[in-house]
Amino acid sequence: MEKRVMTVGKRRRSLVAAAAVLSSVLVLSACNDGDKDGSASGSATPQSQAQVDEAAAQKTSKAQITISPKNGAQNASINNDAKVTVTEGKLTQVTMTSAEGVAVKGEIAADGLSWKPSEQLERATVYKIAATATDAEGLEAHENSSFTTVSKANSFIGNFTPEDGSTVGVGMPVSINFNKAITHQKAVQSGITVTSSSGQEVVGHWFNSTRLDFRPETYWTEGSTVTLKLNLDGVEGADGVFGVQQKTVTFKIGRNQVSIVDAAAKTMTVQQDGKTIKTIPISAGSPENTTYNGQMVISEKFKETRMNGATVGFTDDDGKGEYDIKDVPHAMRLSSSGTFIHGNYWGARSIFGNVNTSHGCVGLADVKGAGDPNQTAAWFFDHSLIGDVVIVKNSNDKTIKPDNGLNGWNMSWSEWKAGSAA
Repeated sequence: MEKRVMTVGKRRRSLVAAAAVLSSVLVLSACNDGDKDGSASGSATPQSQAQVDEAAAQKTSKAQITISPKNGAQNASINNDAKVTVTEGKLTQVTMTSAEGVAVKGEIAADGLSWKPSEQLERATVYKIAATATDAEGLEAHENSSFTTVSKANSFIGNFTPEDGSTVGVGMPVSINFNKAITHQKAVQSGITVTSSSGQEVVGHWFNSTRLDFRPETYWTEGSTVTLKLNLDGVEGADGVFGVQQKTVTFKIGRNQVSIVDAAAKTMTVQQDGKTIKTIPISAGSPENTTYNGQMVISEKFKETRMNGATVGFTDDDGKGEYDIKDVPHAMRLSSSGTFIHGNYWGARSIFGNVNTSHGCVGLADVKGAGDPNQTAAWFFDHSLIGDVVIVKNSNDKTIKPDNGLNGWNMSWSEWKAGSAA
C-alpha cells in the first residue's frame, strides 16, 4: 500500500512523513492485491481489480472503530484523551501498552460501544492501542494506533526502538525519534552510546533534526547483545531545552534471516545463515503500482489489521478508499509510507507466483481469519522477527529511501558515517 504521486494514466505513491517511534508513529496504511482478468478467489483465472475490491468489501466487517488521540499524535493528555469508540458493532477486545510493553488497565463500557483507561498515563510516553470489534454478523474489524503523551515544555525525550529485552532480526537499527527538534546534535549524540558484544563498530546518522539512527557497517552478528545507553539528563538539545533521560536498554540479535523477493520471478526465497529454507510464491505490485526495490526491515507485525486505500491516496471519486479491508491477515510493515508483506485471502490462488497485482505490497497466500498455520503467509509470519530483512529486487521501481521506515541499509557506509555529528 504505497501512496504515490498521481500522474496521467498511472497512480504513484508518495511518501508519508514519519513521527515518533520508528521514524514515524504508525499510520494505518495498506495495499490491496488483485488481478485484472480473473474472477473471485479460488477461480482458475486472475481477477479484475473491480471484482477484487467488490469481493473484499462484501467480506469485511461493518464495524467502524475510532481510536483517540489520532495515530501519531504528540503531546496527548495523560488524563482524558485516550479512548476507543465503535459504531455499527461492539468492542470485544482493547489492549493498551506503553512502548516498553507495560500494560495499561482499562474497561469496555457495558454497552460495548466505548473503552477508556482506568489509570492516569505517564508523561512523555509512547502508547499503543489495539482494538477489535464485531458487527451484527459476527465479522471482526481491527484498528491499531499509537501516540505520545505530553512532556514538559523545556525538556526533550527520545522515543527509541527496539524495546528493552527484545530479540530482533539482524537488520534492526537503533532508531531514536526526539519529541523536539535538536539543534545541538553533537552534544546529544555524545550522550548516547550503542555497543555490541560482537565488537562491531556502530555509528549514528542524523536523518533530520528529530531522528537519529545507529547501525554497524553490515548486519548485526547473530546471537550478539546490543546495548543502548541514554545519558541525556541535563544535556542541552536546543537553546533552553534539556534532556531528562538516564536509561540503559539491551536487546538480543536472533538468527540471521534475510528474505529475497524477486518481483519479476514472483517468488520469495527465505534464507537463514545464507542457506535457503523455503521458497514462496508471491504477488508484488502491479505494473501501475510497483513495489519499491531495496533492503527493507520488518518494523511491525500484526496478526490482523485494517488496510484502507484512503490513507495512502487510493481513493474513488467520492473520496473514499478504493478498498477498505478490516481484517488483513499476517501483516508486517516494511516502510513508513505503507509497504507491507501480508497475507491475501481475497485473491485467486492462481495469482501467487504468476501475476503481480497489488498496490505496492508483497502478498502471500492466506485465509480469512489468519487461523490456518499451513498457509504460506502464516508460515512466514511465524518464522519472522521484527528486524528481519526483506530485500526486493527486479521491480520496475526506484530503491526505497533510507529514512522511509527502518531502511538505512540502502545507504553506503561512507554516506552513513557522513551523517554523524560525533
